[in-house]
Amino acid sequence: MTRPMEVDIPDIADVHLAHARIRAQVRVTPVINDPGLDDALACQLHCKCENLQRTGAFKFRGASNAIARLGEDGRHGAVATHSSGNHGAALALAAQLDGRRAHVVMPEDSSPMKVDAVRAYGGEVHFCAPTNAARAAALEVLVQEGNIPVHPYDDAAIIAGQGTAALELEQAVPSLEMVITPVGGGGLIAGTAIATRAWGVSVYGAEPSGAADTAASLQLGSIVKDFSPDTIADGLRAIVGVRNFEVIRQSVKAVLTVSDDDIRAAMVLAWRHLRLLIEPSSATVIAAIRNNPDLFAGRRVGAIISGGNVYPSDWLELTRSAGGGA
Repeated sequence: MTRPMEVDIPDIADVHLAHARIRAQVRVTPVINDPGLDDALACQLHCKCENLQRTGAFKFRGASNAIARLGEDGRHGAVATHSSGNHGAALALAAQLDGRRAHVVMPEDSSPMKVDAVRAYGGEVHFCAPTNAARAAALEVLVQEGNIPVHPYDDAAIIAGQGTAALELEQAVPSLEMVITPVGGGGLIAGTAIATRAWGVSVYGAEPSGAADTAASLQLGSIVKDFSPDTIADGLRAIVGVRNFEVIRQSVKAVLTVSDDDIRAAMVLAWRHLRLLIEPSSATVIAAIRNNPDLFAGRRVGAIISGGNVYPSDWLELTRSAGGGA
């Protein structure tokens, strides 16, 4: 019998269990701080570098936990999902390590780097139109063919797995006052909010203004159903999930929006001060801190740098208009 949705939201115990399951597979990514970046942002910023995680993004945490949970439940066979790239690559690798096949529905305008990564980890790519409805429909076809669905973010095991990054951040810097993550479908911020409840920090999200469905949903009081994203942050174009929105609504202080130009400038800042080549989705957190000194100035802030899957040539093209002057 399917449990009610309100019960099927993970808690801190689920996050700790996820960490125990996946610790042999995931990297404990570094947390770094730079005085120059602190000066530029007027706060003390500690960056959890999930761009250095296996497959280049935090998504490997949730995918590994989801695959492990399937094994514990005796569910064997191929898995299927939809993804702009990072979750697809993560699920492909996690499935491969467990002796499974993975099918990944991807928008036809996906980054070639991310398509290649899914295939390199053994995943089979199925292209669809670049809309959330097309993704869902293509995934449903794969499920009807007998593949086990693993939702990229609206899944209790995925959320718990993503929360393990915040556990490690807390262990590295227990004195933090605030934590900020990017917001797409909401798996990372929901997991972070759950993992940090007992920690007493304020949790914020960062979302591109061209894909600000979560901010709009919070204002409306329910999830917006019809939203057409337009942003360079390809990893944040999904509509927020049901479980995720419930956690965000209860436990996240605010979701802050940033423009694509803000994101470009933040990508340059990350390179200049941290020597990190990060993708646009990751840079939203730096952009949001920079745009909101009234919230963050003088505070000890943790930021989860979600991924680094961008070609250097694409990074240069994306940041050209920032002029290196951020």
